[in-house]
Amino acid sequence: MGRIVVISTGGTIASRWQGSGFAAAAGGREVMATAPVPEGVTVEVVDLFSVNSPRLTTAHQLTLLRAVHKALGDPGVDGVVVTHGTDTLEESAFLVDLHHDDPRPVVFTGAQLPLDAEDGDGPRNLHDALLTAARTRGLGVLVAFDGKLHAARGAVKTQTVAADAFADPSGPRIGAIGFGKVSVLRHPQRPAPLPLPAGLDVRGGLPRVDMVMHHADGDPLLLNAAVDAGAQGVVLVATGAGNATPETVEAVAAARSRGVLVALTTRVHSGPVTEMYTHGGAVDLVAAGAVPTGTLRAGQARIAVLSALLAAPEPYERERVLRHALALPAAENAENAEAASPTAEAAALVRA
Repeated sequence: MGRIVVISTGGTIASRWQGSGFAAAAGGREVMATAPVPEGVTVEVVDLFSVNSPRLTTAHQLTLLRAVHKALGDPGVDGVVVTHGTDTLEESAFLVDLHHDDPRPVVFTGAQLPLDAEDGDGPRNLHDALLTAARTRGLGVLVAFDGKLHAARGAVKTQTVAADAFADPSGPRIGAIGFGKVSVLRHPQRPAPLPLPAGLDVRGGLPRVDMVMHHADGDPLLLNAAVDAGAQGVVLVATGAGNATPETVEAVAAARSRGVLVALTTRVHSGPVTEMYTHGGAVDLVAAGAVPTGTLRAGQARIAVLSALLAAPEPYERERVLRHALALPAAENAENAEAASPTAEAAALVRA
C-alpha cells in the first residue's frame, strides 16, 4: 500500500520509567517494534530527537518541519508519520500544516501511556497513523488518536491522561479509523500553504512569542513585561468571546506601536473570538491592533504568530501573513498599507 517515513521525536510513546517518573528514552525503532504494521506498508524510521514534548523549542519544531519536507522530497515516499509527545503535539502539527504543500499526508500520533505499558495505547495509535498515511490524500496534516482522525488546524489536547486525548472543540473530526479502514467524513478547509522559513539559523536568533492570560483582577503588567523582554509577538488569552480591560487595550496599542504582533484568543473551551463588547472587550482590542484568531486556541495562535514573524520582516506584512495563516480576510485599505496598518493606528491611540 505504501512506503511511509516515521519521524520519531520522543514523548510518552517513547517513554520509560526513570526512577521518579516517565521520560522519553526509546528510539524510533524501539517504538516501531511495538506496533503492528498494516499489510503492504513498508516503514523507514528517522530518529530526529527524543525529548518530552514540553521541552520542545522553536528550533526543535523548525528542525521537524524541515525533516518532514526532506522526507517528502523523495517522490517514492507515500506519506509521513510523526510520533510526538501529546503536550505540544497540537503546536507542532499546526506548524507543519501551515507549510504543507503536498497531497501526501503527514500524520501525527503519540500515546497517553508509556512504551512498556501492557495496555498501552501507543501501538494502536501508531498502526492507525501508518494506515492513514498510506490510504489518504489531500487532507493536509492530520492527528490520529484513539481511533479518531482530526485536522491539525483546531485540534487540541482535551484530556490530560485519558486515551481519547484530542478533539477540535469547535468543529467535527475528519474521520475514523478501525477494522482496517480509514473513513473520511469531511475535508478540512485550509489556506494556501506558507513557504518554508528561509535563511534561519535554528540554533539562535529566533523570534520570541509569549502568551498572556487575562483573568479577574488582571492588568497589563505581564503583557508589558513580555514586550519589554523582547517579544516580537504576543498572544492575549482573553476571557469570554475575547474580552479584557481598557488598560489592556492601551497595552495592546502600545505594543503594536512598537511593531509587536498581537493575536487575540480566548480561554473558553470552544467558539470563536467575536467583536461584541467594548470597555476593554474584543471591539476595542481589535481596534487597538489585536488580530482575532477565530476558533484557534492559544498554542496554535502562537504558532500562527511565529510563522508570520518568520515569513516577513515588516509589521504590516507580518499581519498580512498572520491573517492568511488564520484564514481571515485581508485587512481593509490594504492599498494604503502603511497608513492603514494597525501599528499606525495603535501609535495614534497611544499618542492620544
